[in-house]
Amino acid sequence: VFGLFLIAAGLIKQRGRAENAFSEIIDDMFSMPKTMRQLAIVQFFTWFALFAMWIYTTGGVAAFHYGVTDASSARFNEAGNWVGLLFAVYNGVAAIVAFFLIPIVARPTIGRKATHAFNLALGGLGLVSFLFIRDPNLLWIGMIGVGFAWASIVSVPYSILSGALPAKKMGVYMGIFNFFIVIPQLLAASIF
Repeated sequence: VFGLFLIAAGLIKQRGRAENAFSEIIDDMFSMPKTMRQLAIVQFFTWFALFAMWIYTTGGVAAFHYGVTDASSARFNEAGNWVGLLFAVYNGVAAIVAFFLIPIVARPTIGRKATHAFNLALGGLGLVSFLFIRDPNLLWIGMIGVGFAWASIVSVPYSILSGALPAKKMGVYMGIFNFFIVIPQLLAASIF
């Protein structure tokens, strides 16, 4: 689909009608500032992983921690209910952590990029902990790390971008940046 968009933009330019929003957006995609290109890659893989987490956590916890794969069994439903609570934990942690991110990213000694990297690492460690925590009742510990990551994922990248984008292109670039949230989810839905 992206290739078709590029062909359409090229044909429009050949006809001398390059002064339109569609052509401008395509051009802006290829002239993104360096910080945006770097962050787009991070966003792509972050949202790809989140989509996988949302799809597979129930089945993974049911199989690995509850020892059941039959989705119609009471034990599987018990695992699903527990995953619902685990997801509530990460969202609750994110709501609290979000308030603390503001002063942390404002400190010049820490900054936005380091804060985001640290929080993503906490989220990764939280997810990896599911392999080592055998008792499903303790999985909430790993979800604390996921909560830190989630608080950062939904806010800090936009904060990083706001300082790296030209003011006159802010809206266009923020819109393009959202492609790197939607495209990985579409890709994950297609291949998972």
